[in-house]
Amino acid sequence: MLIHQLLSSANKILNKGKLSILIYHQVFTERDPMRASEPDAATFRWQMELVKKYFHPLSISAALVHLEQNTLPSNAVCITFDDGYINNLEVATPILKELDIPATVYVATAFSLGENMWNDRLIDLVSANEVSTLTLKALKEAPIELGDIQNRVAVAHQLIKKIKYLPFEQRKILIDTLYLENKISERPRKMMSVQQIQQLQQLGIEIGAHTVDHPILKVMDKTEQLAQMQQSKQALEKILPHRVKGFAYPNGKVDVDYDFTTRSLAEEIGFDYAVSTNWGISSKRTDKFQLNRFTPWDKTPLKFHLRLIRNLIGL
Repeated sequence: MLIHQLLSSANKILNKGKLSILIYHQVFTERDPMRASEPDAATFRWQMELVKKYFHPLSISAALVHLEQNTLPSNAVCITFDDGYINNLEVATPILKELDIPATVYVATAFSLGENMWNDRLIDLVSANEVSTLTLKALKEAPIELGDIQNRVAVAHQLIKKIKYLPFEQRKILIDTLYLENKISERPRKMMSVQQIQQLQQLGIEIGAHTVDHPILKVMDKTEQLAQMQQSKQALEKILPHRVKGFAYPNGKVDVDYDFTTRSLAEEIGFDYAVSTNWGISSKRTDKFQLNRFTPWDKTPLKFHLRLIRNLIGL
């Protein structure tokens, strides 16, 4: 307890005008061994309790106003989620509401129609108990023998890396074919429906856009990027009672997943800001269409707290 208080006090002196934005994707009721980097409810709860006690949680919209006016509180932190998972609504939001912590969820709108995201479909395929030998004819590769969880995690990550930067239509066709080849049925939906997105907004969670199909924008031409970004904003504004202010770049690394063309489109379309996954803090000098975020991977409160402080002071 004392060390946390000392860390928090020291940090208040060092981080004036600095904003730390945390990025999450899913929060599980219980740990998912195939997605070990994602917190379960118990882990997320102690993380948010620490944020509430030692930091100053804000919505991104409020934080940006404070940055512009030079009134950002010390230890300012924003909580964000990418993609639009049901467990954002059912697992994470009750904890956030109990602790009165604002958050923003960036939704890839195509998946509100029921299909799971391509990476989750691939993980579910590799983790299926009924698959002991994974057929990879669609990738023109030899079959892979699947073993324990660690082996399956490694295989899933290997395949995700191989497929990630393909055009999203090709990604979908490949994964559809892999499901057929391996005679596996689709797993239950993981993504929020339109009604669930509306319910999340009604609970006070800010909704932002995250494209339609979650493509890697940098591999697309300008017209295709514009369609993905603009149509996701328009789709959300049809179902929500307000303008959609924020955008999150899929994957989010500058010059790898998006570029200056993408950044310019975010501004032209009418977003107020956009978030990346470039690690670091944001300040008044940060381009508001390239706000920095980072993921707190640590599994103990002390390491989690230390990483938040190291991020805020730029270590």
